[in-house]
Amino acid sequence: MLELHHKDAAMPLSNRYDVMVLLVDDQAIIGEAIRRALASQPDINFHFCSDPDEAIRCAEEIKPTVILQDLVLPGADGLTLVRQYRDNPATQDIPIVVLSTKEEPAVKSEAFRLGANDYLVKLPDPIELIARIRHHSKAYLNQIQRDDAYRALRESQQQLLEMNIELLRLTNVDGLTGLNNRKRFNEYLEAEWKRAVREQSPFALLMIDVDDFKRYNDTYGHLAGDDILKQVAETIQRSPERSTDLAARFGGEEFAVILPATPLSGTQYLGEKLRRDVEALHLVHEASSVAEFVTISVGGASITPQRGDSSLLLLEAADEALYEAKRLGKNRVITYRSKAFHDKEKK
Repeated sequence: MLELHHKDAAMPLSNRYDVMVLLVDDQAIIGEAIRRALASQPDINFHFCSDPDEAIRCAEEIKPTVILQDLVLPGADGLTLVRQYRDNPATQDIPIVVLSTKEEPAVKSEAFRLGANDYLVKLPDPIELIARIRHHSKAYLNQIQRDDAYRALRESQQQLLEMNIELLRLTNVDGLTGLNNRKRFNEYLEAEWKRAVREQSPFALLMIDVDDFKRYNDTYGHLAGDDILKQVAETIQRSPERSTDLAARFGGEEFAVILPATPLSGTQYLGEKLRRDVEALHLVHEASSVAEFVTISVGGASITPQRGDSSLLLLEAADEALYEAKRLGKNRVITYRSKAFHDKEKK
């Protein structure tokens, strides 16, 4: 194999040439003739491959901007190589100029059908050869630039999308606990309430309050109190088993869990599970009026809302249940329908 390289062989290909020509031909005399034809063009680099079995590997390695492919080769068919170039992801877009000993319409037609970009009878006039090489190389390099620009644009768009998603996430997240914030809670409550009205499915809500939290802060300090809220929040976040359930920090030491398609029995079950899970953390609370560890009180409510109902009915019912849990001694779960629900059902 005869290889003719640019003098700056150590430089990256993209920096050391504008055009790279690969000639695949078994005749060294043809290789030398084309080298001489291109010698006066300093921006055109030339590589000669005389072994057809090495043509694909050679093209993958030097990354030509145009391939000059002879049709008649010992033990190989130039048209078969054209097909192989097109089937190889590394060479499928490289322009191919077929070189033939004569003008044969049937052969030319087959070459174009298999993916050749041009057809020349060798040896072509140097001016025409250079013009064809420049034309095809320029088109190929422009395509690469467009593809790179499109790829960069897509990457930029993807990064922007990810940043917007992250920004949206941050606007919906409570900074201390990592749970959904009150804004996200209100939006999700309204959206799922409307769904429950349309589908006539039960809709539930849990309200959760850390017992004697002010006493904890007074005893251990606000930083320790923040750590308690984080640990309770992590427990609340893990407890719901469905992707449709949403846990949020409602405010201060109060949390909430929205439970679409959940009857009262399921509301009671999850509320009790939350209460036990927090108690099982064994977070020492010497100032508690309930237990030696941090505990929570839970109020829950469930209803199948009717058209015209307000989600405030559910919120008020769960809040009333939480108040009742506090009144009855804390560290317990109360779930029921509020008086507003009962009154509505009687009408």
